[in-house]
Amino acid sequence: MSIEKSMPGRGNGPKVLLLYASFGDGHLQAARALQEAFGHRGVGGMILIDLLAEAHPWMSAVTKQLYTKSFTLLPELYGFVYDATRPMRHDSLFAQWLHSFGRAKLRSLLQTHRPDAVFHTFPLLAMPEVRKQLGLQVPTYTVVTDFDLHGRWVHPDIDRYYVPTEDMRAELISRRIPYPRICVSGIPLRRGFGSVTVSPPLRAKYGIPSGSQAVLVMAGAQGQMSDAAGLCGALLAEPGPHVAVVCGRNAKLAESLRESFAGHPAAGRLRVFGYVEHIHELMALAACMVTKPGGLTLAEGLASGLPLFTPSPVPGQELRNARYLARGGAAVMTHGTEELAAEILKLLGDPTRLKNMQQALARLGRRYAADTIALDFLSSLNIMEEARSIVVPGPPHADDAAYEGRF
Repeated sequence: MSIEKSMPGRGNGPKVLLLYASFGDGHLQAARALQEAFGHRGVGGMILIDLLAEAHPWMSAVTKQLYTKSFTLLPELYGFVYDATRPMRHDSLFAQWLHSFGRAKLRSLLQTHRPDAVFHTFPLLAMPEVRKQLGLQVPTYTVVTDFDLHGRWVHPDIDRYYVPTEDMRAELISRRIPYPRICVSGIPLRRGFGSVTVSPPLRAKYGIPSGSQAVLVMAGAQGQMSDAAGLCGALLAEPGPHVAVVCGRNAKLAESLRESFAGHPAAGRLRVFGYVEHIHELMALAACMVTKPGGLTLAEGLASGLPLFTPSPVPGQELRNARYLARGGAAVMTHGTEELAAEILKLLGDPTRLKNMQQALARLGRRYAADTIALDFLSSLNIMEEARSIVVPGPPHADDAAYEGRF
C-alpha cells in the first residue's frame, strides 16, 4: 500500500501529510518513525503517502527497478549523475522537471485531506509550487534522510529543514537557506535504538552469549551485500568473534549461508537471520556492524553506538555518506573481503581504538531525532497560531474557506 493512515492519537491535534518514496526502505521508515513520535504526542491525523507511486504508478515501478539495478549494473554511471546534479538549484530546468511529478495528485490529496502541514522524507518537492499556485498557507517541512546534501533537497520555499548534522546546516546556509529555518535533529528512527537493556533472555533470543564480541552483518533490506559467505568464513577462522548475518527478505542467501556453514567447526558462532523486525535488539548485542551506507541504517548504528564498516560503497549518496562518517571517526571504509575482515578483527582486538570510535559515534548520533522533530513541529504550530490570532483574527487555514474554490 502506498497510503497509510495512522491510528487515532490521544488528542485531536493537527492533520499531517507525510510524503515519502519507496526507493530503498529508509524514506518510509523515517516517515513511520515520525508517525510514531507524533502519535505519542496526540497527533492522530497522520497520513503516509508514496506520492510518486500514487501519482505515476507505472513510472514509480520502473524507476525503482532502475534504481536498484543501478547499484549492481551501472554504479559508476549512477555516481556520475548524482555528483553532476548535486549542486543543482531549485530553479534549474532539471530540478523543476523533477519536482513537477505528483503535482496533480498532490492537489487532490490536499483537497481530500486538508492537512495542517506537509512533511517530506524524500526530495520530490511538488508542494512548494502547488502551495504557491493555490495560495495556501500550509507549512511545509523537509526531513533529510542522508548525511550528504544533494541539490534535490534544497528549495527556498520549504518552511523548516530537519537535518542530521551541524555540517549539513552549514551547507544549507551556504545555499542561502536562513539559519532559523534549519533544525539539527538527526535522522528519525523508531523507538528503541540505543535504549535496549541487554539481558540473558535477550541474548538467548538471538543466540549471542554473554562475554562474546558479535559482528553484525547487514546484507541490506533486500540482501544486497556481496560475499557475505567469504566474510563469515574469514571471521570464523579466528577464535572469538560471533557473527550475526541479517539477510533481509533474501531467503536464498539465508539458506545458502546455513548450508555452507552447516559442518563448519565454528558453526556455533554463526547466526543467520532473515528479516528482523526488532533490529534495535540485535544491534544492542553487537560490538560492530557491517552495512551498506544508507542514511537510515547508518543513523541506527550511530544511535546504537556501533562502530561501522562500509565495504566498497557504491558511488552516489552512499559513498558520500560513508566518507562523511569515516572523516568523523565513526566508520571504516574498506575494499575487498580480506581487508574488511582484517579491519574488523583489528578493531575488536584494540580496546583504545574501539573506545575512540564509540566516542565519535556519540558525537554524531542523535537517537531522539523523531521526538526532536515532533516537539519542534508542534512548537512552531503554536507560534504560528499565536501570530495569526494577533495579525489576522479568525479561523486557521484548514477551515473550509481556505481550500474551497482553489482546486
